[in-house]
Amino acid sequence: MRVVTWNVNSLRARLERVEEWVTEVQPDVLCIQETKLADDAFPALTFEALGYECAHYGQGQWNGVAILSKVGLDDVVANFAGDIEPDPDARILTATCGGVRISCCYVPNGRSLDDDHYTYKLSWLDRLLEHLRAESDPGDDVIVTGDFNIAPSDVDVYDIRKFANATHVSQPERDRLQALCDWGLVDLFRHQHPDAEKVYSWWDYRGGDFHQGRGLRIDLVLGSASLVDRVDWAVVDRNARKGKQPSDHAPVIVDLT
Repeated sequence: MRVVTWNVNSLRARLERVEEWVTEVQPDVLCIQETKLADDAFPALTFEALGYECAHYGQGQWNGVAILSKVGLDDVVANFAGDIEPDPDARILTATCGGVRISCCYVPNGRSLDDDHYTYKLSWLDRLLEHLRAESDPGDDVIVTGDFNIAPSDVDVYDIRKFANATHVSQPERDRLQALCDWGLVDLFRHQHPDAEKVYSWWDYRGGDFHQGRGLRIDLVLGSASLVDRVDWAVVDRNARKGKQPSDHAPVIVDLT
């Protein structure tokens, strides 16, 4: 099963690119963030013509998450599960695909350490852990994936000195990411490539950062222990970041046997 996460930074603006990429790469499950569409504007028919069932949770011009699946799409939950305080934004969507419980997440950016949005980000990550506990057990087949807006370690940042006292690398953010791992999740790309350096999934549009290699690895596929030995291949598709009007993120692909 080929599982992909991709922040497309406006599906309306990049639908043709996404269609072409999906046709070429043939993911079994594609988790999309930042669709920036209302539910009634989501191009479900386009993806259904390519063989996908679709679930979308959107709010118009901001945020928005979707799961496309060729291997089933069951028990869909929009927002956080159960009695967890719901989020005002469309940032998390969960479904069972091919026997795996998958949550597609668009974690808040945080903006700066002294911004209310940073406090919101930490609260959101706390609720994500609650959601995980409510939805699944560590022994289940589980994937939590998406744009986390967190670089797990310094090797996932092009120059850690540039991020002193900044979001994406702060200890409270990383602690909350570690809490997900302590529950039982594993960074599947890093597990497959423990020594990989200068591998990023996001590059700022400004200043030629992509061509200069100034990026961050913030798009993650976290999987339960039961899936670790099933990982056959994992890669960040940098080619999807090239060309005309790309997203500022590249897809992350994980193949499970």
